[in-house]
Amino acid sequence: MSRTPLRAAVVGTGHRARTFTRGLAARPGHRVAALCDPNPARMAFHNRLLTAEGEPAATTWEPDRFPDLLAEEDIDEVVVTTVDAAHDRYIVPALRAGCRVVTEKPMTVDAERCARILDTVRETGNSLTVAFNYRFNPVHEKVRALLADGAIGEVLSVHFEWLLDTRHGADYFRRWHREKALSGGLAVHKSGHHFDLVNWWLADEPQEVFGYGRLGFYGPDAGRRHGLRRDYERAHGAAQAADDPFALDLASEDTLRALYLDAERHDGYLRDRNVFGGPVTIEDDMAVLVRYTRGATMTYHLTAYSPWEGYRVMFNGSGGRLELEVEESRWQRPVTRVASDSGAPHGDTAAEHAGGARLTLRALWKSPADIPLDVDHEAHGGGDPRMLDALFGPVEAGRAADPGAAGHPTATERDGALALAVGLAANRCFETGRPVAVRDLIPGLWER
Repeated sequence: MSRTPLRAAVVGTGHRARTFTRGLAARPGHRVAALCDPNPARMAFHNRLLTAEGEPAATTWEPDRFPDLLAEEDIDEVVVTTVDAAHDRYIVPALRAGCRVVTEKPMTVDAERCARILDTVRETGNSLTVAFNYRFNPVHEKVRALLADGAIGEVLSVHFEWLLDTRHGADYFRRWHREKALSGGLAVHKSGHHFDLVNWWLADEPQEVFGYGRLGFYGPDAGRRHGLRRDYERAHGAAQAADDPFALDLASEDTLRALYLDAERHDGYLRDRNVFGGPVTIEDDMAVLVRYTRGATMTYHLTAYSPWEGYRVMFNGSGGRLELEVEESRWQRPVTRVASDSGAPHGDTAAEHAGGARLTLRALWKSPADIPLDVDHEAHGGGDPRMLDALFGPVEAGRAADPGAAGHPTATERDGALALAVGLAANRCFETGRPVAVRDLIPGLWER
């Protein structure tokens, strides 16, 4: 029988992991008993978060001793927030140990690792939850409810455009995400969010994918071609970075300094690399076409170097059209030495020039109707706190849980695999120029 509080381990103690460390610490039914990371400075930072919440410090563990952590700390639940390519290294043993496992998206970065995770779920009978926080954004929930209620009849096609601005988009090219072997590229790491949303909105599964992708703005070649390249490896201490609007100033913000600049001596990881330096092995511009099992199609485009940030998604149906536009940031100042308090790199806070959101229903034979929206640009559109409520229950002291969160359908390992499959198929198309059948990508997914 499970104990109260449940003993949790947080694996990977970078920037995003703060959401889970704080979220668990705020819930009396859970306790962060252990932290696991190769970098002791980052674990020390998370222990300071815990003690600031009045919780005891967690024990700290090296990744190679993760199986010992599970046994010796008597862990009930594991949250995985490591580099994406390492997710399976912790998901699989945690499932086999009988733990409840929550992993940040993407579930993993390639078909082989995905099959290993799915096989472990089948063998153990345990479940995996993928933290697709965009499902919990109230605006996205409104879209799903309208489609499910038949507001535009049968959905026949979707057009989806996502724009990352030159702060947020650039950030993927400063850090480990710029290496496809670690992140799967933006088609897996970032767009996996969007592919899951469309799978969820349509209550359907992807069947075939085609696409083109390129590195056209970031990286050394494009940087020279567009006259944007500066000659430095990383921003900290580099004179040429002083007036570079693409440089990240780790020293100017307490969290970034503690998690990365002060932690470099332990592992050599550089969080502020030159976005126009090399190597960069991911794309910054991609166009993807997806066909779903019930016949709907989606055209999708991701741009990672836009002057504004946000997205447009349009659904065409047998009874009309539904249109959503969200402006996360209407424009960015040409400031130098970007700091994380802009909110753009991780969506934790609203951007300085956040805009609005508009959802319009255009039913056949009727005048357009603007659907009322309660828009929140904080915490990934309000998705993070609602996701935490759904995953770990309400905060019993202080803020009450959102009444809609507890019954919200969280994403399973199958959902994670289907979103991943679209990104992996797109990556293969970028290489071959040929369409990819999703069933051929992860054999046996539909029989699991």
